[in-house]
Amino acid sequence: MTSGAPATQADARGMEGLSVDQQITGVMTAQIGRRPSTTKSKITEAAIDLFTEAGFDETSVDDIAAAAGIARRTLFRYYSSKNAIAWGDFDEHLQDMRRLLSEVPPDMPVAEALHTALLAFNEVPAEHREHHRRRMRLLLGVPALQAHSMLMYTGWRNVVAEFVASRTGSDLSALVPQTVAWTLLATALAAYEQWLEDPESDLDELLTQGSRILTLGLQDVLSPGIEGRSAPSADTGNLN
Repeated sequence: MTSGAPATQADARGMEGLSVDQQITGVMTAQIGRRPSTTKSKITEAAIDLFTEAGFDETSVDDIAAAAGIARRTLFRYYSSKNAIAWGDFDEHLQDMRRLLSEVPPDMPVAEALHTALLAFNEVPAEHREHHRRRMRLLLGVPALQAHSMLMYTGWRNVVAEFVASRTGSDLSALVPQTVAWTLLATALAAYEQWLEDPESDLDELLTQGSRILTLGLQDVLSPGIEGRSAPSADTGNLN
């Protein structure tokens, strides 16, 4: 994943002539997609290289610190454990995603807002794509990292559920916010699995195709009474 800085005036000029939704997508991507290189990212890059070449279990924290050119104690100022290193600036990304979802126009449909945020959150500059592919192979393929991933995914799902709950006037733990959050996570993971299997595939297109399933589901909830069915009750977080 990549993080980013606010869109510049040049970005704004480049968006002239685009629709409002396209401009929102561009700003969100710019804000998430650009962040200066830091010691934290340097540690992550060194770790991913070592994990890929030598194996996760075979790589020690001391190995990572040495490769990053820092002391072991310095590494632990940035990361609490070896398992956390491969995730990089994930927590910062979540804060960006939460802020960006809070800033989407109130009349933008929930599904469209989530699709826009999903693409922005997973935007990867071309020069970092191969490195990101190696990161995702590790996160989805190494058992120790898969266990840690469940904790990280909880934070990601909460950001999505918070947004949906705010739009539905329901509780974070209600059925609809939680179902949408789990479904969007599944959409992202399925897209990444396809992307890793096929180097020629386009991640954005895979995410878009997957999110269409969620869009259709939300449209169904937004249109209660179709073919005799009723919408979810207020307790579940109705999307009307």
